[in-house]
Amino acid sequence: MSEHPPTGPQGAAIEAPSSDARPAPGFAIHGAVPAMRPSEYTAALIQVLRADALLAALGARAAGRPVKVALPRPLMFNNTVHRPATIQRIRIGATREGKITAIGHEGWSGDLPSGKPETAVFQTRLLYAGANRLTATRLAVLNLPEGNAMRAPGEAPGMMALEIAIDEMAEKLGLDPIEFRIRNDTQVDPEKPARQFSQRQLTECLRTGAGRFGWAGRSPLPGKTREGRWLVGMGVAAAFRNNLVMKSAARVRLDSRGIVTVETDMTDIGTGTYTIIAQTAAEMMGVALDKVVVRLGDSAFPVSAGSGGQWGANSSTSGVYAACVKLREAVLQKFGFNSADAVFADGQVRAGNRGVALAEAAGESGVVAEDVMEFGDLDKKYQQSTFGAHFVEVGVNAATAEIRVRRMLAVCAAGRILNPKSARSQVIGAMTMGVGAALMEELAVDKRLGFFVNHDLAGYEVPVHADIPHQDVIFLDETDPMSSPMKAKGVGELGICGVSAAVANAIHNATGVRVRDYPITLDKLLDRLSDFG
Repeated sequence: MSEHPPTGPQGAAIEAPSSDARPAPGFAIHGAVPAMRPSEYTAALIQVLRADALLAALGARAAGRPVKVALPRPLMFNNTVHRPATIQRIRIGATREGKITAIGHEGWSGDLPSGKPETAVFQTRLLYAGANRLTATRLAVLNLPEGNAMRAPGEAPGMMALEIAIDEMAEKLGLDPIEFRIRNDTQVDPEKPARQFSQRQLTECLRTGAGRFGWAGRSPLPGKTREGRWLVGMGVAAAFRNNLVMKSAARVRLDSRGIVTVETDMTDIGTGTYTIIAQTAAEMMGVALDKVVVRLGDSAFPVSAGSGGQWGANSSTSGVYAACVKLREAVLQKFGFNSADAVFADGQVRAGNRGVALAEAAGESGVVAEDVMEFGDLDKKYQQSTFGAHFVEVGVNAATAEIRVRRMLAVCAAGRILNPKSARSQVIGAMTMGVGAALMEELAVDKRLGFFVNHDLAGYEVPVHADIPHQDVIFLDETDPMSSPMKAKGVGELGICGVSAAVANAIHNATGVRVRDYPITLDKLLDRLSDFG
């Protein structure tokens, strides 16, 4: 790709630097860092041991009993990880018909020595078509607390910039921003065209959301919709997150009461793991949910995928699936049933005219099976990703520049949704975090001593209930057999990727003011709203 994207009669061009915080003076670039594959970055994350966890373990060893380490609020900001600030430069070239011909995305971020750069450019490698492509990450060594994953993958800050740039390009071309995204959809990896996406319904997400949200009623001209003193605008952004899977094992036990007990060292951090593992075992063994006991979080249990990166649900349930398959085989073998004809349902196993209660199959000693799910090289044959679309309507006070989010919609295509209720809760929580990133959250750095000054919830603002309107979530009917035996994918972090840009694009549609520096606070709008006073 050339240094400057094509301009002039053959197309339009845009160069859109953006950041989610201003770098400190003396910010230096310490050479280019090769981009890592998502799996490599994941491995780097899970190998890190935090000081508080180490102290808890040492304390427990010394005391001979469980120890809990509680950090005062300021230490939670300054002694644990934070989302690194980024500077992002985006360049897009396109034909007059709206086809992207060149796209470049560079990201700068800071971390401690031996740290990793923020992976804010990953989604740009896969989200839109375009023959000429450039992505790069660069790292500055900073004397600040460790920069690492915080409430989202690198796609979250990356799409905060990319999806604004996409809207700006659509505006230059005179295209509806949804139409521009659809024209540049692709069913193959843009960097490796021989590798298809296992499932990709980005276009369906955008069209479904547009219909539900009433996008056709949006004024394409900024600043044209008004309700009293409020300027009203709508914004959209694509959502993207890679589908990661991790090796995961489980042990399943059937006892003489017909109870199925699942054991795996998987965690439940409030995301519903107990529920979906119980659902998996109940479905596989043909028993009611109240006949399943789930035991998690013990290091004596088979090793699971763990929580994080939206890989936990799909991977851990796949491990339980594998263990249940082995348990079924043991039951069938005990009674001499043909596995091809056998059906597990209503607490029984049946084949032909013969049926036996699972409790009888277990006997006094019970039946135990253990297995592990490994995923091989499917990611080399298929690009596995999750997709979505975020829609936001905002009101901006023409006199004070106060911003109010009025309504939000997320449309997600993330494989089989294992539990729609818990998945919806994850998505609306992620959407709320996206609003915080867009409008409120900013770390203030003491540049002499290298720490965060606003290290409490008085100086560091996050959304509260009054800031968040009704949120709607739609899950497309999708299964992905290339992802796992569950045909599922992760969904939790897809809910935050793109939200902030949708908010920013809605503010632009309301006011005509384009802000490229997050958070978008009223001081960045106030002196530019004189025409609407």
